[in-house]
Formats: sequence, structure tokens, C-alpha cells
Amino acid sequence: MPKIGMKPVRRQQLIDATIESVAELGLQATTINSISKKAGLSSGIISHYFAGKQGLIEAMVRYLLTSLKHELLERITPTTTPEQRLMLIIEANFAWLQLRSDTTKTWLSFWAQSMHDVELHRLQNVNSRRLFSNLACSFKQLMSNDDARLAAELSAATIDGLWLRAALNKSNQDQFTHCEHLAKHYVSSLIKHYGA
Repeated sequence: MPKIGMKPVRRQQLIDATIESVAELGLQATTINSISKKAGLSSGIISHYFAGKQGLIEAMVRYLLTSLKHELLERITPTTTPEQRLMLIIEANFAWLQLRSDTTKTWLSFWAQSMHDVELHRLQNVNSRRLFSNLACSFKQLMSNDDARLAAELSAATIDGLWLRAALNKSNQDQFTHCEHLAKHYVSSLIKHYGA
């Protein structure tokens, strides 16, 4: 009989093991067996908690998305200015969890697979819309609505592009930090260009 309170622990073990397996083998080659072996748990427990590999993959992506969201929310205070909030959004996207080798490989596998999987594509759209919405909300306090939407679209593409370039180059922390500074510089230039 399972111990009371073990469900969240087991779920997180399986999510962590899935990230490890995807980083090592890729999303397609990751199996229930590879995940359960890395977690040190029976393969049946995956079906018990997630109803199979697909459910676990989706839970892993939701975990990464939630971590990204919490990274931002933990930094914002009631006195955070729109400019500071924009910089915090960039920092959250370049936070340590998002830069770890296993996480970057998992994000890359997820993005590739989202082109072929309806539910993963939906989660990718959630991710994209959230970044755009967060950026636009802050920009709208600094410029007209039309300019804010354009600035948010340009900034989102810049953040994603710089992160992707660093991840594909297997960059170290210094290079990711450089990319974060480039994104901040670009957003500051948009504020100067479009700001009231």
C-alpha cells in the first residue's frame, strides 16, 4: 500500500526522470522503461499516475512552463515598474532551470515534437501566448497599444531566438548571460524608440 503523501513525490520523480531521459535519448526514443529505470520505479507507476507516456510527457512540459511562470512571479513586487517587469521577464527566461543542459535538450525535443503532436502544440501555443501577453502588458504602460503589441512581438522573438541560439551552440552560463544582456538591451532600445 502506498504511503500517504507520496503521490507528489513520485510524480516529481517521474517528471525529473523524464527530463533526464529526453535529454539523453530525445523525446521519440524515450520510453516508459527508460523513464522508470532513471526514476528507480516500476513502469506500472507511470500508468498509475499519468495514464501512460503521453500523459507524463505533457506533465513534464507543464512542469517546465509552470517553473518559468513561478520564476517571474517570485521576482515581481507591488512596486515593480513596467521597465523592471520587462527585465524580469527576460531574466525568468534565462533562469538557471531554463539553461541546464538537460532542460535545454528537453525544450528542443519538445519544440520539434510539438509540430507533430496536437496536445504538445497546444502547450507550445500557451507558452508563446503567455510570453507575448506578459511583455505586452508592460509595454502598454509605456507606449500606445499598437506599438506595445509590436514591441512585445519583437521582444518575444528576440528572447526566443537568443535562447535558441545559445542552446543550439551548447553555450555555457557566460554565453547565456550575454544573451540575456542582449535581450535587455534590445527591449530598452524599444522603450526608447516607442515610449511616450
